Order: sequence, then C-alpha cells, then structure tokens
Amino acid sequence: MVMYGSVSVDGFIADENDQPGPLFDWLLGGDVPLDESGALKVSQESYDYIRPYWDQIGATVVGSHVFDMTDGWGGKPPGGVDHVVVVTHRPAPEGWDPEAPFHFVDGSEAAVAKAQELAGHRIVEIAAGDVGGQVFAAGLVDEVRMDVVPVVFGSGKRYFGSVHAPHLLEDPDVVTLGHRVLHLRYRVRR
Repeated sequence: MVMYGSVSVDGFIADENDQPGPLFDWLLGGDVPLDESGALKVSQESYDYIRPYWDQIGATVVGSHVFDMTDGWGGKPPGGVDHVVVVTHRPAPEGWDPEAPFHFVDGSEAAVAKAQELAGHRIVEIAAGDVGGQVFAAGLVDEVRMDVVPVVFGSGKRYFGSVHAPHLLEDPDVVTLGHRVLHLRYRVRR
C-alpha cells in the first residue's frame, strides 16, 4: 500500500483554486519518454525511479474529485495501471463503458479492499489528498512516495488531506534528484 503524489515544498498537491500549477512540469521537461504515448518526458534519473514503480502497480485508488477533474482519463487508466478504484457515493457516470477497468466503491476502506483484490501480489497505489489521508490515518499505508517540486503554494489541497494526528515515518530509504523534482520514499513506522 503506497501513498503517492507530486507535492509542493510546503505540502500541497493543488493550490487554493484546486489547480496543480507547476507540480507536473517535471513530467514534461525531460528527454526520456516515460510511457508509450511519448507525451510524458522526464529526466533519466526520474525515469529510473518512476518507471519501475509504475510497472509494479496493480491498482490505484483515487477519490471522485480526481476522477471528475481528469474526466475519468477517458476510460483508460493512467500510466498503464490495470485498475482504478474510485471512492465515491455516486454510481458510475451515465454512459460509462462497463468494460473500462474502473470500479466505483463507497468508502476508502472498501476501496482499499477492492484494490487489493484486483492488484493481487502487485502494489496498490493510493492517490495523495483526502482519500489518501483517510487511508493513511486508518493505518493502511505501508509507504509514502512524494515527488517534491520546488514551488511554495502557501495554501491549497494538502498532500495528507485532513490528517491531524502525528504519524512517524522512517528516514527516507530513497532520495532521487530529477530535473525540477526530488523523489522521496518513506516507509511508515509501525
């Protein structure tokens, strides 16, 4: 169970207008294609860090807000992920392709259970933000991965959502410097 997202230096995944601003610029400013589309191009260091991780993801859990903002990625999961589990109180959108590998679940813990079932022995990724924070606060996250971008938002949508209690992480076991991004990986202290 890995919580993941790009984040500002001051801990936000979007500004106060719910926009990511430059948080994803590092995905466009390199020379190495990150996926088959060729639209995402990163530095070699970022590729060496991100691509093996993406290849291990069996399912991603996101909130309905992310699903809505991305228009459900057009029914095709991002980054080659096999399944996306959407935490929502609504049914699948009208006209949604029932063959698309998206699963709509009411509640973050039910979403985690569904994602684990779908992922099998592969990684379950939890998107940072409100849903990620709920899963983190419930003690279900094993690892936190952050792509820290050199920008300060001052306010906005927090990486850990509404987590208010202290939680200890281990020292970072991976620190990778890419172009305009610092990739960090922390194990959650139990």
